[in-house]
Amino acid sequence: MPANTFDTAIVRTWLLDLQARIVAALETADGLPFRTDAWERPEGGGGISRLIEEGNVLERGGVNFSHVLGSRLPPSASAHRPELAGRRWEAMGVSLVLHPRNPYAPTVHMNVRCFVAMKDGEAPVWWFGGGMDLTPYYGFEDDARHFHATCRNALDPFGTDLHPRFKDGCDRYFFLKHRNEPRGIGGVFFDDFAEGGFEHAFAMTQSVGDAFLGAYLPILQRRRDTAYGERERDFQAYRRGRYVEFNLVYDRGTLFGLQSGGRTESILMSLPPVVKWRYDWHPEPGTPEAALYTDFLIARDWHE
Repeated sequence: MPANTFDTAIVRTWLLDLQARIVAALETADGLPFRTDAWERPEGGGGISRLIEEGNVLERGGVNFSHVLGSRLPPSASAHRPELAGRRWEAMGVSLVLHPRNPYAPTVHMNVRCFVAMKDGEAPVWWFGGGMDLTPYYGFEDDARHFHATCRNALDPFGTDLHPRFKDGCDRYFFLKHRNEPRGIGGVFFDDFAEGGFEHAFAMTQSVGDAFLGAYLPILQRRRDTAYGERERDFQAYRRGRYVEFNLVYDRGTLFGLQSGGRTESILMSLPPVVKWRYDWHPEPGTPEAALYTDFLIARDWHE
């Protein structure tokens, strides 16, 4: 097979295996099983949603696989590629968000996906996207360094220029412009990636997806049993509001899913179960809550 030929079957097989491996590891970590919800999309395709709610460790978590098709690209998919507007399309991916109950354990997001746009008489246009990012409520430098180092190690075999590019892409993407603050401490994020042909781009995407468990599970294990009280839960709920704001206002995956007639339950399963908003609230200087803003929600090289 030529290196630039997109292979739908091999990508789908890996994505389904990735979902299964991640869910199995999370079930072991939590001690309770995930619910399985298979669904079909009227316009074409479908998916498998794996969800846990009120677990021992995870207050809410979802690991979604989807493989959907459509007749016309929605605006969110063609905004950056106007020449592709109106084409038939096919999209596959695994997307997950985990919200632990313990406020000292961070929320995490990861997704890996591919997209193919088709037009009669022309070669398909395809690309990969994805990444992972960490959203702590109480910051720990060793957690941040471990997460970023794992991301870098996943990318370096494919070019040492990728991690700086994708880290910067993550910092810029997961940023709430209306708040002028990052969503969390970042990680890596890439989109429209087809460099080096199919085999190279797919292998790099696989490396990112396969690195997730090693990036996150050690952090979850370290923080899951830390003692906490109502103060920490209250701050967690407040900061979770930022997560909701980003997903509903900016997140391309959420917008694409809603605009393309996707399954609402699966799209919005990324939202946290308990959230609070307050008017013009700010943490007291010198508190652990204030340290999140001053020491972690900043542009920073975690490898220094």
